[in-house]
Amino acid sequence: MDGSRLDRLKRLTLEQWDRHGRQGPLEGLRISCETAPTGPIHTVYDPSFCVVLQGAKTSRLGDRAFRYDAGKCLIASLEVPIRAEITEAAPGAPYLAFALTLDPATVADLILGQGGLPMEPGMPSPALAVHPLTEELIGPLERLLALPARPQDIPVLAPMIRREIVWRLLTGPQGAALRQIGLADSRMSRIGRAIAWIRDHFAEPLSIERLSALAGMSPATFHRHFKAATAMTPVQFQKSLRLQEARRLLISDGADVARVGFAIGYESPSQFSREYRRLFGAPPGRDGAQIRREILEPASPRL
Repeated sequence: MDGSRLDRLKRLTLEQWDRHGRQGPLEGLRISCETAPTGPIHTVYDPSFCVVLQGAKTSRLGDRAFRYDAGKCLIASLEVPIRAEITEAAPGAPYLAFALTLDPATVADLILGQGGLPMEPGMPSPALAVHPLTEELIGPLERLLALPARPQDIPVLAPMIRREIVWRLLTGPQGAALRQIGLADSRMSRIGRAIAWIRDHFAEPLSIERLSALAGMSPATFHRHFKAATAMTPVQFQKSLRLQEARRLLISDGADVARVGFAIGYESPSQFSREYRRLFGAPPGRDGAQIRREILEPASPRL
């Protein structure tokens, strides 16, 4: 890849960061800039396309690790809970990246408009995939990142440029993972329906029979395809969502630990505390208090 073009993407991204921070005027575009490596970051990735311009990051899905650094991009084709860590960042060379949400309807429209693009048979691809950033993608990304300088152009040009970006992804090395989310009857899309149910009902008891019926698969086939896509069993996936929600509740209002555990579906406070500590490294009460203290401390300059 032409290093000067990557430098231009970096400059445009830093301009947006300096003016707007993480979320600027372009809907669905988020910027990350960190001046030091981080500890584990627990979050949920939406279907999205992330480009690293400087530094490096590792995202873990279940027991799989995906490392991506400058000039690499990550595709998330499902809504999945992950544990991420920025591994390379410094004050003079901050970690810099941007992520763009992907619209399954746009993916489907482009696939069907071309009479369908070839699909790979067999198991679903993992929900995360890392690829080099292709030259074909740099042009539309440059034009998208330059739009905030001309706000009047955003409503007209941003949808067209985003559509071009999705097309370049579909027809590039990232296409196999992306095509699966655009077809309503693809295995990935059917697994996505089950994931949506778990997300919306994570505090309820999990029924493999219900989930497999939503996905239109037998329980055994569903379990196999779910783990191929997410690197987790449905129970592990639900547990990760529950515990991430518990952490959000503890941080936002300092709620009583036992009450939070019950709210997210745990009947045993001791089991909740044990599993929370296993994921986050500290008991829920202490972890929530520590994060609230860090939030209240004055932030140091990013750049």
